[in-house]
Amino acid sequence: MATLKLGEDFLLGTATSSVQIEGGDTNNTWYKWCEEGHIKDFSSAYTACDHWNRVEEDTEILKSLGVQTHRLSLEWSRIQPAPGEFSTEATKHYREELELLLANNIQPLVTLHHFSEPLWFQELGGWLKPENSEYYVEYARYVVENFGDLVAEWVTFNEPNVFVNFGYLIGIFPPGEKGLRKYFRVSAEIIKTHIRVYRLIHKIRSHRGFQGETRVGTAMHHRVFDGLTFVGKRTAELTDYFFHDLFLEGMIRGKFKFPLGLAGGKDEPGHYADFLGINYYTRNIVEFVLNPFCYFHRCRFDSNMDKSDLGWDIYPKGIYRVCKKYFLKYQLPIYITENGISDQADKKRAKFIVDHLAYLVKAIGENIPVQRYYHWTVMDNFEWLEGEAGFFGLYHCDFRTQRRTPRESAKIYARICKDKEHVLPTL
Repeated sequence: MATLKLGEDFLLGTATSSVQIEGGDTNNTWYKWCEEGHIKDFSSAYTACDHWNRVEEDTEILKSLGVQTHRLSLEWSRIQPAPGEFSTEATKHYREELELLLANNIQPLVTLHHFSEPLWFQELGGWLKPENSEYYVEYARYVVENFGDLVAEWVTFNEPNVFVNFGYLIGIFPPGEKGLRKYFRVSAEIIKTHIRVYRLIHKIRSHRGFQGETRVGTAMHHRVFDGLTFVGKRTAELTDYFFHDLFLEGMIRGKFKFPLGLAGGKDEPGHYADFLGINYYTRNIVEFVLNPFCYFHRCRFDSNMDKSDLGWDIYPKGIYRVCKKYFLKYQLPIYITENGISDQADKKRAKFIVDHLAYLVKAIGENIPVQRYYHWTVMDNFEWLEGEAGFFGLYHCDFRTQRRTPRESAKIYARICKDKEHVLPTL
């Protein structure tokens, strides 16, 4: 029987985001979005997992899982509570959290922007006003100056394609804007800002003589878009272009593909990614419709495939397809920055993990340099529009008592983290 062998250099980890687990913050856009009643179960990010007060407890969970690396985000609204003002309390808190990870031999991968922003940034017009990007660059500079000695690896933006689509085209994420022109303007602005921050992080860490190889990239949401008919296949190609290619070409090569050049983007040819960050969950079946909502949110799935609690196809082969496609194009090392399943009963999660790792082993066997796997996520958290009804955790979190309880899949993942081996399914 075949055995999954990941190799000692392959790092296994977990991923979280600040607003989804920390709780207690009223200064971010998602707190306001919850208060306005946009969440399906009317829960709030203000509750979440109370991680802000339970860092030591949750780090013990990471230690018990045996992860070698952990991806976390910093909450911009906590660090910069007002324009030009930085919080010494938040700085101290995050520094202690990062030091605790390192003390437990857990290498941090830090995300600067994971969907949430300070309320004051939104009130100033957010990304629709190009001059506001200076605030984000100022925040990034402060963070790297204060934590760059502890952190060598950075994600500038988590899923910018989802953030812009949902926040500025479809309007189901804050700030709730809708419009194709807004979508292209903000896409161009975020790509330009990524390029600036990429250069900034390298410059600061080099000038300050911080130890460790500096690596900067994005965590891009990758969905496999498949069409079943001739029109569907052409639609899939077009969707892929607007959802993936526009962002990847800009954030990796500095190219502002059509129509971003008309929306304020100007080519800055260069190299702006040190790894490919891939968030992969599922695939969509697409056919031509005029409503973009149907391509990204109210999607079609394959009736013959097993599903997550959210109705998403469980399609492990997709992670191999994505890795192969984009490595051949960009020739960069790959981090799987997110991969997970909503599975409250925990009947499918262990197999989900092993099946996806198996396809990563297949990719590695074809000389595709997949170096990391970050499982989403450690514990059930505030899952955006789903609220408290998205069960992605290796641990169950009771949001009322804040008790963390390991699921069986947590024990299996811990064994994989320890042994870097597992019995493989037949692909």
